[in-house]
Amino acid sequence: MAMKAKRILIAEDDAFIRDIYEMKFSQEGFDVIVAEDGVDAMEKLKKEIPDIILLDIIMPNMDGIQVFKKIKSIDALKEIPVIMLTNISKDNENIVNSVENGADGYLIKSHFTPSEVVLKVKTLLKM
Repeated sequence: MAMKAKRILIAEDDAFIRDIYEMKFSQEGFDVIVAEDGVDAMEKLKKEIPDIILLDIIMPNMDGIQVFKKIKSIDALKEIPVIMLTNISKDNENIVNSVENGADGYLIKSHFTPSEVVLKVKTLLKM
């Protein structure tokens, strides 16, 4: 019997990066949900519960830190692993705060290829 595909929510406001991640995770057999900002991410989470979330820190309407805090305050969502994404290696305060508050990791997008991001997610999900 085939394993059920793991579902991932990718919340990323940069359409190019979002599309690359969506394509790569789909190719790797994931069921992919995409959100273009924090508000969109919270709306998607009302409809579908993913196995893991990739959450960009800097997004319009509601940033990743705000989304992360909301996720961790909702019983149905708080156990979902979250990896924070940023492009700013000097964004140490947000990175440290999110990891201290329960994020399962963070990635500086420019330091990892999409394949490496998939590998990190698979490792976290023990796939």
